[in-house]
Amino acid sequence: MTLLATRVTPFRAGFLSRAAPALLGYAAVRVLGLVVLAVWSAARGHDAHTLLTARWDSLWYTRVAELGYGYQVALPNGDVHSNLAFFPLLPWLERLLHALTPLSYADAGFAVSLLASLAAAWGIFAVADHVHDRRAGVCAVLLWAVLPVGIVQSMAYSESLFTALAAWSLYAVLTGRWVTAGLLASLAGLTRPVGIAVVAAVWAVGVAPIVRDRRAALAHGARRGERAPDPADESPARRVPAWAGAQETTRAPAPGASLWRRALGLLLAPVGAAAYVLWVGHRTGRGPLGYLDVQAGWRNGFDGGYAFACFIAGKFTSLPSALAGIGLIIGIGLVILLYVTCVRQRQPLALLVYTGVVTALALCASSYFGSKPRLLLPAFPLLLPAAPALARLRTSRSALVTAGIAVVSALYGAFWLNGTGPP
Repeated sequence: MTLLATRVTPFRAGFLSRAAPALLGYAAVRVLGLVVLAVWSAARGHDAHTLLTARWDSLWYTRVAELGYGYQVALPNGDVHSNLAFFPLLPWLERLLHALTPLSYADAGFAVSLLASLAAAWGIFAVADHVHDRRAGVCAVLLWAVLPVGIVQSMAYSESLFTALAAWSLYAVLTGRWVTAGLLASLAGLTRPVGIAVVAAVWAVGVAPIVRDRRAALAHGARRGERAPDPADESPARRVPAWAGAQETTRAPAPGASLWRRALGLLLAPVGAAAYVLWVGHRTGRGPLGYLDVQAGWRNGFDGGYAFACFIAGKFTSLPSALAGIGLIIGIGLVILLYVTCVRQRQPLALLVYTGVVTALALCASSYFGSKPRLLLPAFPLLLPAAPALARLRTSRSALVTAGIAVVSALYGAFWLNGTGPP
């Protein structure tokens, strides 16, 4: 009971100390990445600060923060890049921090990203600790930190902010905090288009057991001629989804209050994404299709992976590019294998739905193929199968493995940002 109470009451005094090893390890990895980037950039005559705060999408976010929406660039090929493609929560926070501190908009975005990355690490720990145990939670955070594109977690980008909101929303779902889950899902929907993955996870867990139990009750009643019981009459233990196993543990408030909170959480979850998409539609005069038109101007869309498959096939024209194509196929196969492993290990439904949507949107987008590793960054549940395996190693061995990967990740991040970098 003591362990259960710790897991379902995240803001008790002991909860932060429980996550402290994960947060300290995460901070160490990120500091290593920033130090290596600074040294590498200086050797190349580049400014690491500029690479982190004033390149690529960072410029678009700071422009929204400073000037608002309405800026666009018309390219010679007819494409129109509008800043309406960038969701507003990160620019809002940049503007707020700029107003409250001496920080520039770019530095405010960097500060938000750093703080959000720590919140994301904490959220990932909370989810992994809930699903597995504390040691696996620490390993999951470290694995997320040492991803090859982990340097993005420290850039003035929205990935860290989104992952933080997503992880804590998923944790709220796993522990039965429906209003919190809905509010965080709504904020995630104001951060990135993939916020619909969080909304889908909240709705899947909220609706699935009700539909399942209602069908079972109707079938049982039809056989025996009994009245189908109302969900409000059910005990808290009965409402625990069968597909969740022992790990899907919720608190036990009064049945009526539980249903009311669940309904409110489900209603809140899509508000953020829907509000922004509808606002863009109103501003462009295209209604609900307005945001799709904006994305089309960036040549973004969802084609089921056809364009990405053609991109990979085009690599097999020479030996060097063919090796890159083989690498891409192996990478995609690994992602799919990890997701299948998540399903076979019976991860909670919320994590499976969230990861499935994030992965599908990343792999099946029709443009910006080099961005796909970055777009997969929020899919942290893919790391949960590996985290217990790393946790089972002796501490000295797991630390050595993690440190080695962290060095390679830091070197790759510095090489990447000083080269092509994120699109």
